[in-house]
Amino acid sequence: MKTIRIISKLDIKGPNLVKGIHLEGLRVLGKPEYFAKFYYENGADELLYMDVVASLYNRNSLHDIISKTAEEIFIPLAVGGGIRTIEDIKSVLRSGADKVSLNTAAIKNPAIIKEAAEIFGSSTIAVTIEAAKQSDGSYLAYTDNGREHTGIEVLSWAKKVEKLGAGEIILTSIDKEGTGEGYDIELIKLVSRNVSIPVVASGGAGSPDDIYQVIQEGGADAVVIASMLHYDFIQRHKVSGNFTEEGNIEFLKGGAISSKITPSNILEIKKYLKEKGVEVRLN
Repeated sequence: MKTIRIISKLDIKGPNLVKGIHLEGLRVLGKPEYFAKFYYENGADELLYMDVVASLYNRNSLHDIISKTAEEIFIPLAVGGGIRTIEDIKSVLRSGADKVSLNTAAIKNPAIIKEAAEIFGSSTIAVTIEAAKQSDGSYLAYTDNGREHTGIEVLSWAKKVEKLGAGEIILTSIDKEGTGEGYDIELIKLVSRNVSIPVVASGGAGSPDDIYQVIQEGGADAVVIASMLHYDFIQRHKVSGNFTEEGNIEFLKGGAISSKITPSNILEIKKYLKEKGVEVRLN
């Protein structure tokens, strides 16, 4: 039986942890280092950092955050957003990341997947596929944090990504992301049944049962969780700091959580999955 990885996703804009819905409407939640430390201590298997505005500036600006995190946190760190070249990959890995995730660069230049896998090893190279369901039932890939339409069909792209040497696919449903409505099981199943590399389900987790369902029905090898964990952290800890010039802080002032999202921590989620017969790593 495969061991399922539980991955905490931290979307970063400037110095702050943010969260949106459908990858839009980013709200400031706090300083990422506090969240990351709690997730690590609570049993996260990996941390996934995404620079959500990197595509606007054609660069990834997470080097300082990653280097500081790597000094205190000893689980794999994955980084995505704005990574366009082999030199970008080298730079992020030097900062302390264990793997990188490519999206826009991979679609614009698929050869970078093969080159990067040959230089750094497949286990170091993940490809994020941001997918949206179309009116005809098909799924198409998007780039730039869900902003840019590519016209590329998701399954054919996933198969190509595998052939080029990527070590895993982070499959994000734009439609479900941030909603708490559950993962797009149809999307995850479509890809997981047709590739042999690990498929990481991302977008939509609202309860521990959503996570169980995407593992059991969707065949996910790992799951990415954000809102459930962030809101649990905020309820447990008083988030303080001067955010007056940092963007949309309405959530921090009001604290209204979607009724579709059950705040949960990683240990609670893992215990729930264990009780359901899912193999997870417990500290």
